[in-house]
Amino acid sequence: MLYRILLVTLFTTSLGNAESFRQYGELNIFYSAFPSAFITADIAKKNNIIRGVNRGIVNISAMKHLSSGLPAKVTGEASNIIQQSQALNFKTIREGTSIYYIAPFKFENEDYLTFKVKLQMSTGEQYDIKFQKLMYIDK
Repeated sequence: MLYRILLVTLFTTSLGNAESFRQYGELNIFYSAFPSAFITADIAKKNNIIRGVNRGIVNISAMKHLSSGLPAKVTGEASNIIQQSQALNFKTIREGTSIYYIAPFKFENEDYLTFKVKLQMSTGEQYDIKFQKLMYIDK
């Protein structure tokens, strides 16, 4: 079930924003950041995700030919415009052939965050992704 939510979030974000994935040959790396409220309470509880008005989730997925997910070590950080940063501690979620890497983060209303994420693939290849997102608290 979480797989479907993350997949829809990744592809909806990708369709609405051409900068929501990077392609390196056959490898596609999808990324998104969204408020944790997008995840239902049941799914959050099952996956130990803390929901809150000022909490978000970064979602990363690497795959070839949009088929099955690829294993990677994912690390990163998020920083705001005054360079306050927070480490992103990714956890791996496997559902069938899909692999997602998610990390929680905190934000303020209208917080313009820069995400820097590093993927170390099992093949030894390394990819750096940098993206920005304006986060809003839904009142």
